Amino acid sequence: MEQISVIVPVHNGASYLKECIDSILAQGCESLEVLIINDGSTDGTAKVCEQLCEKHGCLRVITLPDLGVSAARNRGLEQAQGDYIMFVDADDRLCPGVLKSLHRLLLQTDSDMAGCSFVAWGTPAEWERLRTESEMPETLTGEEEGRTYNSDYYLKENILRGNTRCWSKLYRRELIGQVRFREGLTIGEDMLFLVELLPRMKQAVETAYPGYGYYQNPVGTMQRPFTPDYMDQIYCWEMARELIVKRDPALSAQADAQIMVAVMLTVGKIAMLSGKDRGKAKEYVRVCRRKLKGIANKKERYPYLPAGYGMKVRLFARMPWLYVWLYHCMKL
Repeated sequence: MEQISVIVPVHNGASYLKECIDSILAQGCESLEVLIINDGSTDGTAKVCEQLCEKHGCLRVITLPDLGVSAARNRGLEQAQGDYIMFVDADDRLCPGVLKSLHRLLLQTDSDMAGCSFVAWGTPAEWERLRTESEMPETLTGEEEGRTYNSDYYLKENILRGNTRCWSKLYRRELIGQVRFREGLTIGEDMLFLVELLPRMKQAVETAYPGYGYYQNPVGTMQRPFTPDYMDQIYCWEMARELIVKRDPALSAQADAQIMVAVMLTVGKIAMLSGKDRGKAKEYVRVCRRKLKGIANKKERYPYLPAGYGMKVRLFARMPWLYVWLYHCMKL
C-alpha cells in the first residue's frame, strides 16, 4: 500500500501532543509515517516525543531550534518518505476514519488533493463527544460526497472564500514537489502555500464532512493579543494577490477584498489592547490605514467583503482612531 506521511509541528505542546498523535495512529492506516517536528520546545515536549517513539515504530522526531511553523513543516517535507502528505497541528486531532476516507476520495476522483471540513472544540468533553459522533463513513452522500474543482475554480470557490488552511487536507506528494512554506511568516503562510500549489494542480476534491478537530487553543496564535506578527496576514495576502492577478487579472477585486479583511482583522487585534499598548502600536495602525486607503475607494471590491465589513472599512479609512476606540469599547 502507498505510504501516508503526517507532519506534526509542535512548540511547547507537552500537554496535548500525545492525544494528537493518538488520534493519528488510530486512523487504521496500514502504511503510515508520522513526523513530529519539535521546534524549540522548552517544556516537556521532548520527553513526550521520546515516550511516543518508544511505543510506536512509525514515529520519527526531528528537532529544530525554534525556527517557526513554516520551517518546521518544510523540514517535515524534506524528510517525509510517503506518497501522500498531511499536516496536523499538534493541538488538533483527527476524527476517526478521516485519513483513510480522504485517501479513498482522492483516488476515486483522481485528484491531487482531498480536503474536508473541520469542527471546533475547546474541552476534553467536547472532543470526546465529537470523536464518538464523527467517524467518517465509507460512503458519503449529498454535500459530504465531495465536489471536484480544477485549479481555477479551486482558487475562486475555496481560497478566495476562506478555505485557506493547509491542514485538513491530504496531498499527493507530486503536487507539492519543491513548493515550500515561506519561512518567517506565522499567519497566512498556509494560504500562500495553497496559492503556490495552484500551477501544479489539475484537480482537487473537497467534502463538507467535518473530519478534522480544530482545537480553539486559548494560547494559540490566533487567540493571543496583538504582536507585530499579526501583520503577516496582510503581507501574505499582498504576496498572494500578485500571484492571483498574474494568473487571472479578473480576480483582482476578490484578492483586494481579502487584503481588506486581513487589514480589518489586524486592526481589531490592535483595538483590543490596553490604552497604553494601543499607543505603542500607533505605527501599525498607520500602516494598516495606508494599505487600506489604496483600495478602499474602489466600489467593485465591496461585494466580495463579508457582511458588515464594508461599513468597518469605510469608517476606519476615514477616521482610524475613532474606529479603534469604538471597536475597543464595543468589545469590552
